[in-house]
Amino acid sequence: MRRTAARLAVLLLAAGAVSVPAAQAAPADQQRQRDFAAAAAEFGVPQDVLLGVSFLESRWDTNAGTPSTSAGYGPMHLTDLRTAGVGTHHDQGGEDPRGDESRPPLHPEAGPPAPPPDSLQTLDTAAELTGVDAATLRTDPAQNIRGGAALLAAYHRETGDWYQAVAKYSGSEEPSAATAFADEVFGTIASGVERVTDDGQRISLAPTPTAAPKGVPAAAGPIECPQGISCEWIPAPYQEIPGGYGNHDKADRPDSQKIDYIVIHDTEGYWNGVLEMVQDPTYVSWHYSLRSADGHIAQHVPTKDVAWHAGNWYVNAKSIGLEHEGFAAKGTWYTEAMYRTSAKLVRYLAAKYDIPLDRDHIIGHDNVPGLTPARIKDMHWDPGPYWDWTHYFDLLGAPIDRADTGSADWRPNTGAVTIAPDFATNKPAFEYCEPNVKLCPARGSTSVILRTEPRADAPLLKDIGLHPATGQSTMHVSDVGSRVDSGQQYAVAEVRGDWTAVWYLGQKGWFHNPSNATAKPVRSKVVTPKTGPVQIFGGAYPEPEAYPEGITPRELVPLPYTMPAGQRYTLGLTTDSEYYYAVNFDPADHQVVRGKTKFVQVQFGHRIAYVKADDVRILPSWAPN
Repeated sequence: MRRTAARLAVLLLAAGAVSVPAAQAAPADQQRQRDFAAAAAEFGVPQDVLLGVSFLESRWDTNAGTPSTSAGYGPMHLTDLRTAGVGTHHDQGGEDPRGDESRPPLHPEAGPPAPPPDSLQTLDTAAELTGVDAATLRTDPAQNIRGGAALLAAYHRETGDWYQAVAKYSGSEEPSAATAFADEVFGTIASGVERVTDDGQRISLAPTPTAAPKGVPAAAGPIECPQGISCEWIPAPYQEIPGGYGNHDKADRPDSQKIDYIVIHDTEGYWNGVLEMVQDPTYVSWHYSLRSADGHIAQHVPTKDVAWHAGNWYVNAKSIGLEHEGFAAKGTWYTEAMYRTSAKLVRYLAAKYDIPLDRDHIIGHDNVPGLTPARIKDMHWDPGPYWDWTHYFDLLGAPIDRADTGSADWRPNTGAVTIAPDFATNKPAFEYCEPNVKLCPARGSTSVILRTEPRADAPLLKDIGLHPATGQSTMHVSDVGSRVDSGQQYAVAEVRGDWTAVWYLGQKGWFHNPSNATAKPVRSKVVTPKTGPVQIFGGAYPEPEAYPEGITPRELVPLPYTMPAGQRYTLGLTTDSEYYYAVNFDPADHQVVRGKTKFVQVQFGHRIAYVKADDVRILPSWAPN
């Protein structure tokens, strides 16, 4: 009865039959809540269904009018491929995705990108149903919500059931994916949610009892996915080709080697094209692909095997790679549906392989180091500065923004910080998200820029590996030489007023941190040289004496950085030295070479790095050297 009365009130308000005194007018930051109510009443859609669908698509955000990674606009994610771009992830730059110095460099070339499916063009239908032009539906949040409500109402007329209408709204062609999307929507309705959007609107969805979820049927094939999400098996080929074989290596992890990392990528291309690439034996591989519109997952390589995805053979041999449909540089945004299924998959894999849920082990492709100095400048930098690491770790159940409150004056006592800016309000002025367009759209980011001095106009830090000629970092969206991201931990070097400096690539990097708003205090372990400068490495390979006859030792080449005496860097993990020898098609010839040298992983810059354990001491971050 209450809901009926509320809808009647909305209808009367929309028709102008009821006036509300100015003193009783709803606050401006609740306008979008009223827009949802009005659209629900106009098109006869249950308001909780409309809110639930919008939350799973956009978290009710407008994203500054920019499209999502699957060409969706506005709170209702109305899709319009006329503005979409195309690309192929592993064709960009000079990175060798396999990254194994024992084999010739692998630089695959993909064919023309496959066209996106017709299901990613809902904006035209919404325009027909509402009489509103496409440009307005893309940019006006209220009209965008009306367009989404009109689509849901049309799908309900077609199916006769709101659950099926929501499933159809996902755009999924696979029944299991549509079911999983609808289950997630109705689960959100049941639990309720509230938040402040990227443009300051306060929206709430009260918990509402709903019909039981339908449940996702078990997938066929050797799928490694948690229950309740949509997964399918689309295998990457392991076969001989002229001049070698592709497109991954057989292994027996974790019995052969421990899996230490899960690497988050974006595809730089649309779903259909990505699937074509990973099924090409001459191309490269990754373990999973995740679709933007609905979060559907395809597994390509068993997790026991080694995929060619990270550009660093040591990391490839110790990791699982997840490719997310999207673009790092276009200023586009990732859907809530994909964030959620990705987080469920990562939780499942982390539990299966005992991988800690932190930013030392759940890393971006942009955190993977080059194995040699020559490879640094060619390493990829996805998923980019617009991937919301803070939200992602909330979904993982491992929040990254918790402060250590053990000391009233944390800065001289904890000795380390976790980077944790507010995603919505943190908007660095990145450049060249689009060719020949200098400024990127002003969008939320979890990246924080470092300066050489505690002032906003100070130069950026230098990265002599990324910029061998000058060393000077830039604000180019791809340049990670003077940038930190949410969840990463760094040792504090100095504090001056509202500015904090951390140790970074052998330098002090300053960022504005008033009242700990940008970084939270944390008690951690740090690594510091025993004496003099310490060499930095991009992997943890064994000493030459460890290699058996017939296997050429892999040279462990120092990177062009050092860790000076007295500086500190947070500890990621300690590890034995290993090299996975797999250069022949027959897995019987594959072998793990283990050495006596032990290594320590550190957060040295934006990327992780390794130092020899014998060269450093490990201390509590709050302890003196």
